[in-house]
Amino acid sequence: MPNQPIVQMDLALKQTDFKSATRFYSPLVKNIAKEENIAVAELETIGGTGAEGRVTKKDLLSYLQNRTMGQSVPRTSGVSAPLVPASISSGDEIIQMDRMRKMIAERMVDSKRIAPHVTSFVEADVTDVVFWRNKMKGEFQKREGDSLTFTPIFIEALILAIKDFPMINIQVDGDRIIRKKDINIGMAVALPSGNLIVPVIKNADQYNITGLAKAVNDLAKRARENKLKPDELTGGTFTISNVGSFGNVMGTPIIVQPQVGIIAVGAIQKKPAVIETPYGDAIAIRHKMFLSHSYDHRVVDGSLGGSVVRRVADYLEKFDVTRSI
Repeated sequence: MPNQPIVQMDLALKQTDFKSATRFYSPLVKNIAKEENIAVAELETIGGTGAEGRVTKKDLLSYLQNRTMGQSVPRTSGVSAPLVPASISSGDEIIQMDRMRKMIAERMVDSKRIAPHVTSFVEADVTDVVFWRNKMKGEFQKREGDSLTFTPIFIEALILAIKDFPMINIQVDGDRIIRKKDINIGMAVALPSGNLIVPVIKNADQYNITGLAKAVNDLAKRARENKLKPDELTGGTFTISNVGSFGNVMGTPIIVQPQVGIIAVGAIQKKPAVIETPYGDAIAIRHKMFLSHSYDHRVVDGSLGGSVVRRVADYLEKFDVTRSI
């Protein structure tokens, strides 16, 4: 295992105003840190097990106990000094990461460190979905004054699959598995700055397709306008990422901790395919799409992980084109 960078602390430079912090800390954690004379720089190295990777009281007390015993518990940081320094040549532009990019980097590294990722792939025939959406989008726009995208249709299929396989809607707490009662779907949204944010549709299974469409559009719009409330960024139990919106056919998404699964949907493409007809097999042009499911192999084996993404594809392929909206 490569050596981890050592965080060297200078007691004369300890900061307790938290202005330099890149993560959120609760008032309780801040008070403990101040009482124990822990600098913000040192606090930033502690791995968090709370929502969105936050440091909890338990995390901090465990860290203090290990530190007293002479053990180090470093937090792998996505913005720490690389083992091999970058080469800088004349004319290169140096861009300082903003606070959000630092947080994203740290959370991505933390997620890969915490959860052994495995990704399963399936290809789905979404011809009926495309046909229905094209038929309904004008009526939806006229009636609701809003766009009908593919994302709420994908989320609906995902919700149905989660209900079929509730053990994918879980979180890990040490050696305990917590099966979540609510189905809260996070949806990855790319911001104009290039950063990524994941607002959450709470109790997503209680919405119909119209409700999902309006929730998706509202959260995406306010995310890009930086108008989301803090509560709308927490509590997710499973996440979906539409990499197809960037023209990508598939991706290997990274799990949003403390969730155990995330699905990426790729671009919809027209392809020749063999279909069964009453008169025998025939070749036809169909709309196809890849789905990728990354899951935490500590608690989700290939059977479950593969079955979930296959079930999402099944629901999309069996989409009822006669349904109303």
